[in-house]
This record gives sequence, structure tokens and C-alpha cells, in this order.
Amino acid sequence: MTYAIIETGGKQLKVEPGRFYDIELLHIEADEKVTIDSVLLVQHDGEVTIGQPLVTGATVEGTILRNLRGRKVIVYKMKPKKKTRKKRGHRQEITRLMIDSITLNGAVFTAPEEVSADTNTDNSPVEAVAE
Repeated sequence: MTYAIIETGGKQLKVEPGRFYDIELLHIEADEKVTIDSVLLVQHDGEVTIGQPLVTGATVEGTILRNLRGRKVIVYKMKPKKKTRKKRGHRQEITRLMIDSITLNGAVFTAPEEVSADTNTDNSPVEAVAE
């Protein structure tokens, strides 16, 4: 399993190739490629590379899927016995990012290919065994 810890939008996030993540808004249109250079850690097959503070030669490449707004958060403030009530809502602007690959010193790590679940290759019907 290959993963990296990146920093974007003031937050640190563990990312893996082939997965999508919701991050702080990036002002980039959908279906465009983005390269993130602020990589703090890379792990590949048990070999861990830790940056101080960033890993040199490491990048994470991804594709912007879409820009959207998050769920609504209600902020309700009330002071008892004072007839003071404030109700406000907030929706955070977020970007959905698909991680394509993690690059470390020229080596590119991508998502593993999916293995077909169909093990019956001779196209004969599978018979159920009654016990």
C-alpha cells in the first residue's frame, strides 16, 4: 500500500492513488491536472520517507473532479433569560480531488489495477454442489 501525507489548505491529509478526497477550495476548473509539492511523508512497500519539513523530489498529481459546497453547518447562539438568539448557517466551498499518482525521486506510484472477480475463464456454467 502506497500513501503520502500532503499539506493543502492549511490541513494535512493522508492520500492514496486511485481515491478521491474533499479538500479546501482550489481555484481551478474541473478536469484539470494539479500537482501538489508540499509532501510531508511518503510510504511505499514498508519504506518510509519523512521530510524535514518536506520530502525533496516528491510530488502528488491529481485531477480536479468538481468544485462543490459542503453540508450546511448551523451555528446557534443563545443567552438564556436575555431573549438573545442568533442563528447562522455556513456551507464550506470544497474541491473534490482524485489522486492519480505519487512521485518520489522519479519513481511513479499509481493505483494497482483491479483484478477481475470472474475466475471462470472457460465460459462454462458454474454448477452448484448440493450437500
